[in-house]
Amino acid sequence: MNELETLIMGVQRKLLVMYDDLDLSDLSSYNQVFILLVEESKGSAGGRGGGSGHRKIAQVSAFKIDNRTIEKIYDTKDENIIEKFEIPYSAIAIDIKLSDGREFVVQGVIDQELIKNYGKIIFSQSST
Repeated sequence: MNELETLIMGVQRKLLVMYDDLDLSDLSSYNQVFILLVEESKGSAGGRGGGSGHRKIAQVSAFKIDNRTIEKIYDTKDENIIEKFEIPYSAIAIDIKLSDGREFVVQGVIDQELIKNYGKIIFSQSST
């Protein structure tokens, strides 16, 4: 199992922002995947009381799939950088395919424009 798949299957709540449908059993198509790991406080699940805690992104990791390889292209826990990443509140349950062909449901969104915006954030960090 690769690092991308390990993060996806981990127990921590996360949102995936993908360039295209994610199929880890067939790496023949270009893709980018940003994983926004969510830190939650007690009461933030939006239960009967509507949720009284907070949700925030604790870590952002990014991967590029190209030429049948998966490359980690970015990773940060820096709050000052993370606050620049727009949180996709339109995330829905999406089926992805794992490397062994099994389907797995994640919370996420396919949004090429958001991927471009995230890329600008990464580029601005690497050039400073």
